[in-house]
Amino acid sequence: MSGPPRVRPMNIAHLESRPVLAPAGNKTRPTEPRKPLSKPTKKSEKTPQDVKHKKSTPSSPPIAVPNFPQRETAPSLLRRQDSMTASCSSDASSSTTDTSSLSGRVGVRKKQYGLKREKVERVVGGADSLMTDSIGSLESRKRCAWVTPTTDPWYAAFHDEEWGVPVHDDKRLFELLSLSGALAERTWPEILNKRNMFREVFLDFDPIAVSNLNEKKFVSPGSCASSLLSEVKLRAIIENAHQMCKVIIEFGSFSKYIWNFVNHKPIVSQFRYPRQVPVKTPKAEMISKDLVRRGFRSVGPTVIYTFMQVAGLTNDHLISCFRFKECMIMAEAGEKDGTPKS
Repeated sequence: MSGPPRVRPMNIAHLESRPVLAPAGNKTRPTEPRKPLSKPTKKSEKTPQDVKHKKSTPSSPPIAVPNFPQRETAPSLLRRQDSMTASCSSDASSSTTDTSSLSGRVGVRKKQYGLKREKVERVVGGADSLMTDSIGSLESRKRCAWVTPTTDPWYAAFHDEEWGVPVHDDKRLFELLSLSGALAERTWPEILNKRNMFREVFLDFDPIAVSNLNEKKFVSPGSCASSLLSEVKLRAIIENAHQMCKVIIEFGSFSKYIWNFVNHKPIVSQFRYPRQVPVKTPKAEMISKDLVRRGFRSVGPTVIYTFMQVAGLTNDHLISCFRFKECMIMAEAGEKDGTPKS
């Protein structure tokens, strides 16, 4: 007799271990045992280790925990005040030292600059010191309009010392006549800068000595004279020396001959403006013709009028120039020597 059918007990653990068909075929996929459900527990307080771990994670930015200073006691405060006072005093002393060292360096530089300036003034000396004085006083004295603060110092000194002063020495007259003729090739500043060389080459402008020079050697290329003027001008100066010697023999001196054209008294022009000063005059044309007739060269009317201005035969200083009255006083006093004072 058969008994009732056996009923297999339903064990969950047994079912979970049974293979299950996958949708893609009969391949089995191992299954992991399910974790038993646990009851939710209450949130526990975070420990310091959890807080540190959370800070190190990039998802949450670090939280800056303020570090409050501890309260200091009275002795510590006093010590801090003393240290601050000492540091302030040291800063003040260091700044004072820096200022004193800076002022010391400035003083040394000023002293060095003063020494250099004094040394330069000593080296310059002589004519350069006179020239500097002449330019330095441009603001205090009113001069002719063509002499400005930017004028060449040599020319400014020439204006203050020589230009317009009556000259009666034959050597000086021959020098000024030769330099006036050289203006066709050079300017006054260039001539005055090389004036010592001119005097050395032309034997201090002694007409007798110049007339005895060997003309061929004197004007040959490479000579010192050829560096100053062209051959035409050099030959003209030598020829003028010959003719001046003849004039000296005839009139006793070149000064008497040349001053006779103005009755031995300078012509006073009394010009107000530079535009009124002429390039040549009828008197200059008359003197030029007579010199050419006597055999002089490079003595056109313009050259002769320049010579008249320089040698003081005419006073062409503007009436506003301080030299206008001084040259008049020299002419009225009958001063014979127009050599500038050294």
